[in-house]
Amino acid sequence: MELEIREYTAEWIDDVVRFEHELRREEDVWGWEIDAAYLESVRKSFSDESFRDSLSLLAYADGRVVGRIDTAMIKSRFDGSTKAYLDWICVLKSARHQGVAQRLLGELRGRLKERGVDTLIALTAANEEAQRFYRAVPDSIMRDTGIWIDIK
Repeated sequence: MELEIREYTAEWIDDVVRFEHELRREEDVWGWEIDAAYLESVRKSFSDESFRDSLSLLAYADGRVVGRIDTAMIKSRFDGSTKAYLDWICVLKSARHQGVAQRLLGELRGRLKERGVDTLIALTAANEEAQRFYRAVPDSIMRDTGIWIDIK
């Protein structure tokens, strides 16, 4: 599969919405819908300065998005470091096992290194397919158990 990796900018929102709809056609496991509030939040994120440390990449094949990866930089005074949090990586079910996720992750790692990031932290999805992917990532180790804490 021939891939082009692009940084996700406001001009690609419509492509991403089509990708999101295709994800839901191929697998009905997402638990949230694409609605006006979602679209408004996404559009605003591209002009909101607080998102400057976010980085999202899109994998295009045959003119359409087949995968995406999203991350945010985390600056800590604990040790003065900049790490990154892998928020999401997803590939269309029909495009899996063709190197898309590996290519996105490789491109992300290169761009993060350019920004002075030395560690990428990821919570792994609970499904077996995701677990297999994360266990196969080079130069990685599963260390800690993740916990999600709702802020109410």
